[in-house]
Amino acid sequence: MLERIISVSIVLAIVVLTVMLQVSTPTTAGPLGILIVFIFMYVLALGVLTFFIFGASRVCARLIKIASPKAQQRPLTLVRSYYFSSVIALAPVIFIGMQSVGEVSFYDVVLVVLFVGVACFYIAKRTA
Repeated sequence: MLERIISVSIVLAIVVLTVMLQVSTPTTAGPLGILIVFIFMYVLALGVLTFFIFGASRVCARLIKIASPKAQQRPLTLVRSYYFSSVIALAPVIFIGMQSVGEVSFYDVVLVVLFVGVACFYIAKRTA
C-alpha cells in the first residue's frame, strides 16, 4: 500500500511541478506558488529516494550474501527506507531555500549535513 501511495505522489509531484514551472514564473507565482514548488520538490525527492534506498539495500544484501554465504544481512524494509529518505530528501530543499534567500557557505553545508547525519542516526536507533 505504501509503495502505491509513494508512486502516486511521485506522479502527482511531477505533474504539478511541470505545470507550475511552465505556467508561472517566481515573480508571478508569489510566495504561495514558491511554497508549492518547494513542497512538491520535497515529495518528488522523497519518493525517488525511498525507492532508490530500498533497491540499493536489497542489492547490497544480495552482494553480501554472495560474498559470504554465512553472513546474515537483511535489506531495509520499504517503511524504513521511507523514514531515511524523509530526512535525506529535506537536504536539497533546504539548500535551495537557503540559496534563494542568500548565499550558501561551507558552514551552512556542514550544518545541514550534520543535521541529516544526526537524524539518520536517530532513525537507525529508533527503528532497529
